[in-house]
Amino acid sequence: MLTVGVDLAAEAERTAVAWIDWAADGARVGRVEVMAGDELVIEAIMAADKAGVDCPLGWPDRFVDFVVAHRAGHVVPPARGVAGRDWRRNLALRVTDQVVRDLTGRIPLSVSADRIGHTAMRCAGLLAELAARGRPVDRGGDGVVVEVYPAAALQWWGLPSRRYKGAVNAAELGRVVDGLQAAAPWLDLGDFERLCRASDDAADAVVAALTARAAALGKVTGPAPEQAAVARTEGWIVLPTSPLSDLHG
Repeated sequence: MLTVGVDLAAEAERTAVAWIDWAADGARVGRVEVMAGDELVIEAIMAADKAGVDCPLGWPDRFVDFVVAHRAGHVVPPARGVAGRDWRRNLALRVTDQVVRDLTGRIPLSVSADRIGHTAMRCAGLLAELAARGRPVDRGGDGVVVEVYPAAALQWWGLPSRRYKGAVNAAELGRVVDGLQAAAPWLDLGDFERLCRASDDAADAVVAALTARAAALGKVTGPAPEQAAVARTEGWIVLPTSPLSDLHG
């Protein structure tokens, strides 16, 4: 099995892609690329058995309906006293974002109200190109692509998961890599260990590829039956449901 992880950013500058080859005797990081452009991302996903993409795959349905109504001049004002934080939160957060918040205490960046929206625009173009090349994406997680959240996956696996991004947090990023190696001795980072210790983008791409493996094995969270339809339009963040050690063996 080949799993791919994509730590997507609005531009190639902060985008990283990792490839993990899985075999009976272990898993090997065969390649990690930073500064990854669109064509490299597309080629990596096209070749993967499963790919984890760290980016919202869609926008909140309520937000889309709100924008369409606003454009037409037909917004229905909320009830008096409701047009505050709770009302805005329901426009800003997808169903999956609220589920992740309830499960982990983390609130994913809002694709409709934070700068992650720029990345999601790039992602939408990539998804369209994948479909044009014969690999349409089910935003709910069926098919080749699943939406992932590396920091939440690390937390779920009991590994360091906070304040490891940026040059000032290089020591904590090192602890993330140490934790991965201790929890998954079968994972060979090979020549890319140094890069993962120097670049949180590279490290997140590797975690995304590990989460893709969990998804391929059916060891991740998924939408409840009543959430399936909205997951297919908004996207769905998968979280591991088993220890990291269960991904190989």
